[in-house]
Amino acid sequence: LPILLPAATTTEQLLQQIDRLNADPRVHGILLQHPAPAHIDERRCFDRIAIEKDVDGVTALGFGRMAMNEPAYGSATPAGIMRLLHHYNIPIEARPAVVVGRSPILGKPMAMMLLNAHATVTICHSRTRNLPEIVRQAEIVVGAVGKPQFIKGDWIRDGAVVIDAGYHSQATGDIELSGIIDRCSAYTPVPGGVGPMTIALLMAQTVAAAEKALGR
Repeated sequence: LPILLPAATTTEQLLQQIDRLNADPRVHGILLQHPAPAHIDERRCFDRIAIEKDVDGVTALGFGRMAMNEPAYGSATPAGIMRLLHHYNIPIEARPAVVVGRSPILGKPMAMMLLNAHATVTICHSRTRNLPEIVRQAEIVVGAVGKPQFIKGDWIRDGAVVIDAGYHSQATGDIELSGIIDRCSAYTPVPGGVGPMTIALLMAQTVAAAEKALGR
């Protein structure tokens, strides 16, 4: 159930709430809605979540375990993207992939998940030099930079798999999709692509956490 806290809540008060949920055997998953208000130490609060209840994959410990290919609940959006790729039998192994974005709960875990699936991964961001040329080499492109239509359609090679993990006003993502729909081999629409998979993976990982806690 949602727990709504007043705007004046301090980091210490939020940590106390997380501790209470960590200790509650009826709670199997904890989602801290983010971004948190500026006065909250978001990373400290994320990392207070018990690893077995980190169903949104936001803790540093969970990220580390996932990066080492050890059991952990992956960050929900990149985990949802990986589920999409596997569901549609899109080959990943040995393919050049470019992730444009380096946020701790999207770009970085996305790159690690692709690497664990044996893709050859390049991580870029808004300050990367020669970005169009780098993106053009990719067979899998993930837009996770958080800027509307930052990645232009003419940067993307014919036949690429295009994953747009952004959502902005006027229903646009991080990638200029209009010019590539007829050229790419697969793409995620905005809206209706990555967003619903994020929610689905969060729910699936919560169910998995509950089953594990109940010994099923």
